[in-house]
Amino acid sequence: MIGELLINGKDAYNEFGVNMGDKFLDALGDKAGLKEYITNNDRTKDGIEYCKSIPKMNERTLTLTFTIMGDNQADFISKKDLFYEELSKGDVVLSVPKNSTKVYHLKFKDTTGMYAQNVERTFCKVGVKFIEPNPRNRK
Repeated sequence: MIGELLINGKDAYNEFGVNMGDKFLDALGDKAGLKEYITNNDRTKDGIEYCKSIPKMNERTLTLTFTIMGDNQADFISKKDLFYEELSKGDVVLSVPKNSTKVYHLKFKDTTGMYAQNVERTFCKVGVKFIEPNPRNRK
């Protein structure tokens, strides 16, 4: 809970009541694909030629599931609004110190909406879509 997830240098649980949700670490640690290969499809030659260059990593899109908790309905709404406000800044620097020293530089894209809200209105899950422009930059 406390100290497990940092968002823009802030403790996610203390600041926003936010924890990692279902398959969070799996999605975060997933590998990005490669950019398209450089090719030459010359009509005067059989087949296709591939440039002998070192393949480069492409950006990746990922959806992370978060849980948001509050002590009561007002606290929950306040923390949810603060979390959304932080995401709306666009640039999100995310790290999981207990998992690794990697720092993920993400761009907020969208949410999939809240779900699994309890009847007390103090808990929900939310899926958040991000773009990681350069998956090699994790410092």
